[in-house]
Amino acid sequence: MQAAEEKGVHAFAYHSDMSKYGPKAQLTATTHHWGEFYTRTVRAVLDGSWKPESVWGGMKDGMIKLAPLNPAIPADVQAMVRDLEAKITASSFHPFTGPVLDQAGTERLAAGAVMDDATLGKMDYFVQGVSSRLPNAR
Repeated sequence: MQAAEEKGVHAFAYHSDMSKYGPKAQLTATTHHWGEFYTRTVRAVLDGSWKPESVWGGMKDGMIKLAPLNPAIPADVQAMVRDLEAKITASSFHPFTGPVLDQAGTERLAAGAVMDDATLGKMDYFVQGVSSRLPNAR
């Protein structure tokens, strides 16, 4: 975030709100909130009831939130972000609802289908519109 601030460009933080390091640069951040999960897990370990489980917490679980939006974001875009945030939290919108196309234009998920967590965890491609490339596995 500091580098973005120094270069006068915008950035999006991940894991935590980094706006104090780039107040003009950070548009927002995906922030992770694992405290309640850790507390619940430690209590279960201590009382002997803990069992291994896969954890894929999101906005509806309060484990992922957005940091405050930068005032540089236009009001209509902020409204759209808040609307989508509310829909994701309410489980009425899933960001990986098809069609999902990879960079070559190949359909990876059909229109209307929702990508499950196992498939999300195995994604080995970037979606259409991402300009970067994955490194070659050798």
